[in-house]
Amino acid sequence: TRTAVPDRPGTAVRVLRDGKEVAVLVSYAETPALTARVRLTEGGARKIPCAVLLPTGHRESDGALPVLLDPYGGPHGQRVVAAQNPYLTSQWFADQGFAVVVADGRGTPGRSPGWEKAIRDDFTLTLDDQVDALHGLAEQGFPLDLGRVAIRGWSYGGYLAALAVLRRPDVFHAGIAGAPVTDWRLYDTHYTERYLGDPAAQPEVYAANSLVTGDGLTEPADQVRPLMVIHGLADDNVVAAHTLRLSSALLAAGRPHEVLPLSGVTHMTPQEQVAENLLLLQVDFLKRSLRTP
Repeated sequence: TRTAVPDRPGTAVRVLRDGKEVAVLVSYAETPALTARVRLTEGGARKIPCAVLLPTGHRESDGALPVLLDPYGGPHGQRVVAAQNPYLTSQWFADQGFAVVVADGRGTPGRSPGWEKAIRDDFTLTLDDQVDALHGLAEQGFPLDLGRVAIRGWSYGGYLAALAVLRRPDVFHAGIAGAPVTDWRLYDTHYTERYLGDPAAQPEVYAANSLVTGDGLTEPADQVRPLMVIHGLADDNVVAAHTLRLSSALLAAGRPHEVLPLSGVTHMTPQEQVAENLLLLQVDFLKRSLRTP
């Protein structure tokens, strides 16, 4: 039998034999150091699935907060789920003084085949949905300061973050792009052809959806926003050439940016100390860029 005592942490499992208790197994699992305070909702006209996380102890009287969008936002990556663990990093960022928004726009799984297929030939729709979700949540009364909005992401989320500050600087005031895909011709994952077709047959589709081409940046807005680009030099999924090409194009266009190369790191950051310091560097960049104390 299994019992839980409200005023004691953990669960006690009682072992019975012939109806008699012969042993008690007690869980000594540690209490989590961080608990995600997740509000699941929908944002925008398309009712985009969203999660909103506020700082622990935030009160309504505290007023609007600088906003950090924290999406994956693309194919095969559902972030808005009814669970705790997926939001722990987002909650940590929230506890640094941000209202964190996670939105699963078109292209993400878990809603319908049509929702996933809607981005065929046009990945920029994923950015449109981030903007719609943000504005929809603000209209609902969430404490979002739309004058201080940043976005961070990794892999497809990194692409989305860079796309946001390059093409929608009217909405996004800073971005952190981790291991971003910048030229879809260089990406080896099968979903590229699934959604963008054959690059030999549709080169214009690949060019329109990429951040850079052989001619430089693709359709950047005139306004320049702070951008930090992070990439593991041992990344064998999104190779470091993506970031090198983006940085080169930004430099050629006279656009200031920060590049943080991670020696020996692959697509993710498994080293605990490196991962911790990386989070601190991101918060420092966000606060500097948004002029947040």
